[in-house]
Amino acid sequence: MIYLKTDDEIELLRRANLLVGDTLAEVAKLIRPGVTTRQLDTVAETFIRDHGAEPTFKGFPNPYGPAFPASICTSVNEVVVHGIPDDTPLKDGDIVSVDCGVKLEGFCGDSCYTFAVGEISAEVRTLLQVTKESLYKGIEQAIAGKRLGDIGYAVQTHCEAQGYGVVREFVGHGIGHEMHEDPQVPNYGKRGSGKLLKNGLCIAIEPMITLGSPQVALLDNRWSVITQDRKPAAHFEHTIAIHHGKADILSSFDKIEAIEIK
Repeated sequence: MIYLKTDDEIELLRRANLLVGDTLAEVAKLIRPGVTTRQLDTVAETFIRDHGAEPTFKGFPNPYGPAFPASICTSVNEVVVHGIPDDTPLKDGDIVSVDCGVKLEGFCGDSCYTFAVGEISAEVRTLLQVTKESLYKGIEQAIAGKRLGDIGYAVQTHCEAQGYGVVREFVGHGIGHEMHEDPQVPNYGKRGSGKLLKNGLCIAIEPMITLGSPQVALLDNRWSVITQDRKPAAHFEHTIAIHHGKADILSSFDKIEAIEIK
C-alpha cells in the first residue's frame, strides 16, 4: 500500500529529515584519519537524542541475524551499505558512507553521504562525484505523471555511461511513519515503467554505485554488504516529496558541503 502524504505530513517529514542532515554535519566535523566509526556513532546518537528524536537504525530487526547495534551505518571503502561502527581508525585515503535515520514527532528521516577521509585518489573522488550527480539526476525525474522507472533509468544511465556498477540488490524506498514503506525505488529501470508518481508520494532515492563490478556479498555479521571485487562503493541518499507536481528535497547536504569546503 502506497501512502500519499498531506502537506502537513510533508512538513513533519521535512523536520525529521533536516535533523538527519544536521546530524550528518556533526559527523562531518569529526571525519579525519585516526577517528573511529564508533566515535562517529556515539556523537550521532547523542545529537539525535538531544534533539528529541530517536535513531531508527538502532535495534532495527534483521530476519537473518541480530538487530542492528548502532545509530548510524558506517560503510568504509568496499562496504556498500550497512557497515557496523567499530574501533578501527579511519585512514588517509579511505571513504566512508554514513547513513542516518531518525524518528521525530512520529515521522522518519533518512539520508546518506559518502565522505573522503583525508586525501583520496582522483579515481575515487570521481566515483563520489558521479554518484552524487546520479542522485540529482534521479530527483529531476521525480515529477507527478512520470513513473518510478524514470528515476531508476536516470541514475543507471548516468553511472553506467562512465563505467560504474549499479547495485541492484538494494534499493530506495517509500518513507513516512515507518522508515521503509512502499514503493521500492530501484536505481535502475526503463523509462515509462513502474508505479505512477503522484503528489504526496514521499520516497528515499539512494544510488549505491561501485568502482568495479556491481556484484555484492554479505559479511558474516549478517549486515554489512561488500563488493565482491573489493573495489570501493559510494552511496548518497535524499528523502524527497512529490509536492505541487515536482520534487521537494526534504533532507539537506548544505551544512555538510559547507564543512567540506573549509
